[in-house]
Amino acid sequence: MKFRALILVVILVGGFWFLTSHYSPLVDGHAMGNLFSPKNADSTMHLTEADAAPVYDAEEQNNIAIYKRVLPSVVNITSTALVYNFFFQQVPQQGQGSGFVLDKNGHILTNFHVIDGANRGIEVQLSNKRRYQAKVVGSDRVHDLALLQIDAPDLQPVTLADSSQLNVGQKVYAIGNPFGLNGTMTRGIISSIRSIHNQDGAPIEDAIQTDAAINPGNSGGPLLNSHGEVIGINTMIASNGADQSSGIGFAIPINTAKAVLSDLTRYGHIKRPSLGVSTYAIGPDLAEQMGIPADYGLLIQRVTPGGAAERAGLRGGNEQAYVGNTLILLGGDLIVAINDQQVTDQQDVSVIMDKLQAGDIVSVTIVRDRRKMTFKLQLTEAHDANV
Repeated sequence: MKFRALILVVILVGGFWFLTSHYSPLVDGHAMGNLFSPKNADSTMHLTEADAAPVYDAEEQNNIAIYKRVLPSVVNITSTALVYNFFFQQVPQQGQGSGFVLDKNGHILTNFHVIDGANRGIEVQLSNKRRYQAKVVGSDRVHDLALLQIDAPDLQPVTLADSSQLNVGQKVYAIGNPFGLNGTMTRGIISSIRSIHNQDGAPIEDAIQTDAAINPGNSGGPLLNSHGEVIGINTMIASNGADQSSGIGFAIPINTAKAVLSDLTRYGHIKRPSLGVSTYAIGPDLAEQMGIPADYGLLIQRVTPGGAAERAGLRGGNEQAYVGNTLILLGGDLIVAINDQQVTDQQDVSVIMDKLQAGDIVSVTIVRDRRKMTFKLQLTEAHDANV
């Protein structure tokens, strides 16, 4: 009896083992697994893996090459200023931006607004994470440019391109530190070449508009062409108050920076040329009211004592009048052209002056007593808001 009971136990155990490990009932023609295992369970995982590293196409290879070559030249700039809080206590406030290395002597180009007000120091961080204190060599608020210098070994300068032959549609790359995210590269095209005004209202001629993502922290960083050469300095975005990229960013053309770098290095500021006059732009309606035989021009309000205009014999106004709520002076000369280029407002003068230097001789065409006259002026250095 004991032997029969043992045989029965073995048969029951063996049957249970067989059912749970081998038997898979069919439901609608599909095996559903054994009776006691989870429904549709699979005990193995099969991954599909690539046989080799990916092969990059030509465009990807160029993107990667530009990033690797230029990244060591791009820096993160932190400026620190002491400001007063709500309780009139002085507290440090930091701002961030980007910049790029110009030469092995440690000269770095950035925007003026990146370092403006930094009364407690400027720190530059290289791509290798090393930090250096920077000194301001020179600055130009009008063009929103600043030249810094650090003492660091083995610096890798950028290559500067010629920005005079840019075309809408060509590829561009921006490398910088948006929102403090170091070493970020974005890509786009040149959307337009247009004149705009910077944050202080000063004109930026031939500014490069791009749809490459530019955000706070990109200011002062390089805008590059498809060869990795610098064509502009990223400076501002059109954000409609959102303070982030909306696909419309602007860069100062690198040729503008080239034109002022020599003065920044030698004098610490731009020796901006000046006619030595303050002016008021008029249009056809105002000209008709004043009886001026011209539809446009800059009416001289005052001449700067000892300035180019005064030395050449140009005259300012002497009769007060109001245009709306604005007080102007009538009776002065009306500037209509400089070097035979028509001028209708102060921006036209700025365009011409950007190509000249203090000491240059220019011809200025005016209207005086209903007659056109031309004077030769030797430009002086600007020290105020005069043109």
